[in-house]
Amino acid sequence: MKQTGDLFLVKKINKSIVLDMIRSRSPISRAKVSELTGLNKTTVSSLVNELIDEHLVHEMGPGKSSGGRKPLMLLFNEQAGYAIGVDVRIDSVTAVLTDLGGAIKDHCWFQLESNSAEHICGVVVRAVRELSARAPESPYGIIGVGVGVPGIVDEQGSVLFAPNLHWSGVPLQQMLTEELQLSVVIDNEANAGAVGEHKYGAAQDTDNLLYVSVSHGIGTGILLGGHLYRGSSGFAGEAGHFSIKLDGEPCSCGNKGCWELYASENALLLEAAKLDSVRKHTGGNPPALEDLIRLAEDGDPQVIAVMEHVGRHLGIGISNLINLFNPQRVIIGNRIALIEPWIAKPLYDTVKERSLSFHYARVSLEISRLKLDSGVLGAASFALQAFFAKTQISL
Repeated sequence: MKQTGDLFLVKKINKSIVLDMIRSRSPISRAKVSELTGLNKTTVSSLVNELIDEHLVHEMGPGKSSGGRKPLMLLFNEQAGYAIGVDVRIDSVTAVLTDLGGAIKDHCWFQLESNSAEHICGVVVRAVRELSARAPESPYGIIGVGVGVPGIVDEQGSVLFAPNLHWSGVPLQQMLTEELQLSVVIDNEANAGAVGEHKYGAAQDTDNLLYVSVSHGIGTGILLGGHLYRGSSGFAGEAGHFSIKLDGEPCSCGNKGCWELYASENALLLEAAKLDSVRKHTGGNPPALEDLIRLAEDGDPQVIAVMEHVGRHLGIGISNLINLFNPQRVIIGNRIALIEPWIAKPLYDTVKERSLSFHYARVSLEISRLKLDSGVLGAASFALQAFFAKTQISL
């Protein structure tokens, strides 16, 4: 009996290795899979046939030959199923449909009318169902949902604390799983952004990454050695709530002088709302970031000055993170990426001034090219990881 169990385990491990090789290297021949994995050709051929039967791999035309018959090339079937990634913000929900390779195939966006857990859960369900209905037919259908939330999330997918949403102890994974009857993964939105940049953005060749997500608040996804650093309890990355001013303004987290009070989109909007040109532009209503972008594009000097001020405060916090973690790369993303033309120089100048010279000399600092897609792509990636983990064995 033990031998049967051992043989089954070995086969499952080998099948996982073969699938990973085809996913990462396709188009690839059976012979090349055998060469790169060290598995014999008979084993590879048998496992590939199973993966073809399971619709995860298919054959394309013959490849180049170095002599003899041309080999049939294998492709990972990225359209065998679809994942949904969701990014929850304090005022909206964005969702994308991706194939198994992470390519975005569809998307939707909804404005939030309330920050209550019930309302947001309902909007997420609506987004998932809308994308599911529009998804192409496939052997595995919707394989799962990943959700990024601006708050502290535990291993059970409960949102323990999300100050900007005014949430505490919300069992979001349970709520969504019961409603959708799908596999659901919940994580912090900055962690999702870091994974999105690592898998699909500028950090694909980076093992040590800081992703700074700046929207209404600030979160940090930390990648060390190619893996998310979560801390001893899984709550690492709440850099928006470290204090940069001893006697600063009170924060929704209960602290005061928090970084996000001076360097977030919300900080920018609050400061800009005091300007005469902004009040005139909005008719006295609270401005949106898009209002400020239009005014800055028109050359409004006061709006540009406020943006630069926020950029300098961003630089202060980022220089502290660089001095602490000594990362290869720092990527600033989310909504703040939309005002790159006006914050980039003051941000970069401040980081250079305040970072230790040895740390600064070895770090790449940039604003995300994925802009608003880092988080939703990372969230979809969590769903994909959960799907493929069902056929994998961790050694």
